[in-house]
Amino acid sequence: MPLLKIQTNQELDPGRRAELAKQASSQVARMLGKPERYVMVALEYNPDMLFAGDNGPLAYLELKSIGLPGERTGDFSSTLCALVEQALEVPRDRIYIEFADAARSMWGWNGGTF
Repeated sequence: MPLLKIQTNQELDPGRRAELAKQASSQVARMLGKPERYVMVALEYNPDMLFAGDNGPLAYLELKSIGLPGERTGDFSSTLCALVEQALEVPRDRIYIEFADAARSMWGWNGGTF
């Protein structure tokens, strides 16, 4: 049920993409205390992204999950920024993260909802 989407203007070779996806999946499962078998990670390369009118390294992340604890988003932000900073060489001040708590009835899976 957790989904982490990472959009960036930083190019990654296929090996580094796969490694980042694996690291992110494991990290999200640990952070949320959920089985990794439910975690989805999507990486998107978009060279046309700008931040503050500048096309330097940047990233936009979305973390959605059922039961996402709002009081922990500060910790999640720190953890995810560290991951992206290390893997993509994007400075923390050029990363935006959107957090969303999804209602069970609004998250479909396996022909039904959670």
